[in-house]
Amino acid sequence: DNHMNKPLLIGISGGTGSGKTRFTNELISRFDDNYLICISKDSYYKDLSDLDYNQRCKVNFDSPDSIDFSDLLHDLENLMNYNTIDIPIYNFKQHKRMNESNKLEPKPIILLEGIFSLYKSEIRALMDLKIFVDTPADIRILRRAIRDINKRERTIESISDQYLKTVRPMHQKYVEPTKFYADIIVP
Repeated sequence: DNHMNKPLLIGISGGTGSGKTRFTNELISRFDDNYLICISKDSYYKDLSDLDYNQRCKVNFDSPDSIDFSDLLHDLENLMNYNTIDIPIYNFKQHKRMNESNKLEPKPIILLEGIFSLYKSEIRALMDLKIFVDTPADIRILRRAIRDINKRERTIESISDQYLKTVRPMHQKYVEPTKFYADIIVP
């Protein structure tokens, strides 16, 4: 192991349902596990356990304000210096962090995947490569609806309501503009 070399940090972004995760998994499948780790931005939702469940449900999770970027930056800097980190485990049904965390050992290649991966300049500054997965909105909303119905026990009405109230405006305001920072746009 040559610790002289800083790990390679690759950011992978794109809107909800764009295929970021699928693209990321495809990349992972082509590498040896010993060389690559992946961090999901979804692990870094702020811990809302101080709010009651109904208040937590009202939080706008499609806004960058819902992400603990300082925790994420701190963890990335640690990994870049070959330190082990503890990644928070987030429970989407309860909207809060679990007490457990996942240990993550540093590896030569680090993937950071999520809609706000390219959002913060301090985090972009650490990246060697920035990728944006660009997918038409109609395909993204269909994929998101299928996921939320199957995996998150949501109704089509609640998905539609959330999409129009927060997902779409937040995408246009915060996610879409980060495409400008990408080195590679994957259609």
